[in-house]
Amino acid sequence: MPESGKQSPDLGQRIAGVTYRTLKWGRDQVPPGIRTLLGIAFMIGGVFGFLPILGFWMLPLGAAFIALDIPPMRQRIDAWLVTLRAKAKGET
Repeated sequence: MPESGKQSPDLGQRIAGVTYRTLKWGRDQVPPGIRTLLGIAFMIGGVFGFLPILGFWMLPLGAAFIALDIPPMRQRIDAWLVTLRAKAKGET
């Protein structure tokens, strides 16, 4: 534990933080058609999860990127972003 008395974030918090930042970036900065292509690329990379850099973590992130372009699913992703943000900050 660091001397400041504040615990370092656990693995779940770090994963939630990275996922939150990536999806927020995709939602805010990447145009809709490109998001879908990026999501497909993530999912293709996820198939090769046994390789060092690529991983199975890419499959759900790719699906979430694609879901950002589908209006009914976008609402669910936005709600999930609120949850991820809270978890990343350690509020849950």
